[in-house]
Amino acid sequence: MTVTGTSSKRTIISVDAMGGDRGPAAVVAGLALSADKNPDIGFILHGDKPTLEKLLAKRRDLAEVCEIRHCDEVVTMDAKPSQVMRKGQKTSMWSTVDAVKQGDADVAVSCGNTGALMALSMVRLRKLPGVNRPAIACLWPSRNPGGFNIMLDVGADVRADETDLLQYALMGASYARNGLGLARPRIGLLNVGTEEHKGRAELKAAHEMITEAAPGANFDFVGFVEGGDIPGATCDVIVTDGFTGNIALKTGEGTATLVGDFLREAFKATPLSRIAALLAMTSLRRLSKRIDPRRVNGGVFLGLNGTVVKSHGSADATGVSAAVKLAFRLAEGGFTQKLAARVASASAPRQDAVTPGQETLRGQQSPEGQEGKQAE
Repeated sequence: MTVTGTSSKRTIISVDAMGGDRGPAAVVAGLALSADKNPDIGFILHGDKPTLEKLLAKRRDLAEVCEIRHCDEVVTMDAKPSQVMRKGQKTSMWSTVDAVKQGDADVAVSCGNTGALMALSMVRLRKLPGVNRPAIACLWPSRNPGGFNIMLDVGADVRADETDLLQYALMGASYARNGLGLARPRIGLLNVGTEEHKGRAELKAAHEMITEAAPGANFDFVGFVEGGDIPGATCDVIVTDGFTGNIALKTGEGTATLVGDFLREAFKATPLSRIAALLAMTSLRRLSKRIDPRRVNGGVFLGLNGTVVKSHGSADATGVSAAVKLAFRLAEGGFTQKLAARVASASAPRQDAVTPGQETLRGQQSPEGQEGKQAE
């Protein structure tokens, strides 16, 4: 979706301006950061029009690339998805997803209630043919050259059988190609050990199915991986069920925050430690940026007829901007169409290549250039 403006075309992001713990002020501040860095982006803001107009009045450049769609109601963080589905037609979240369904926007972004957003997205956008359970994929800081790994599912559904895990592997591989530029991503299946005899029955069955699918799907399956491999360089995509993935995600975020707090306490403990902190300021800032959860804010809903990015509910302007940046990158690459091609071609999956000549993060040239035409 493109519109005319100061740029010849714009990628339009549909934004739930009322979702999240920090309110519309944080959302608008995040959009301002994105608009300042990217002249090819535009927004449809959904929420209370008078409130949003006041916020945009202070940011004239942002106002020029925004359309406001008034909504009377908001989905609260404690709202039950079933209630939102029955009575949520007037909410900003419903309007946000509907803009993608109607073709007015390329991708939706919300900081709101995850369960409600997934339920709305599934009903309004529908699942891709062949997808049993959609998944939420997140980026995880890692030792890989590109700096991130992908993990899914991290909370869309607490259950997953072997067929679901195979679909997660296919969708995760497509995300890695089109989101991270990896021509041949490495897939790992999260387990309590790397030995093939370990784990639940569905994990063992999924191991066999993913092994069989890997050659035709143009990814490398490294087998079982453990929790310590999530931030490592063993693989690029970690596949697991939503229950395990969500706990791992929240644990990782909490640990990163704890490490940051401990470092600040340590460097404030004595006068000498304060001097040491000044001397190490550049390195500390680099570390803080590396482990900052806001930099990787944004879980992508995979398996739907449309792209939805779920931002953390507590996201500040930096976090919102990161989610918008991710949404823009996926929309620009035609991710939804390529993912649909991947799922549809699961029996002979060779269709969602990166564009011809694209360099991967590992410095490789894509071997799948000619196949990209089939997915467009």
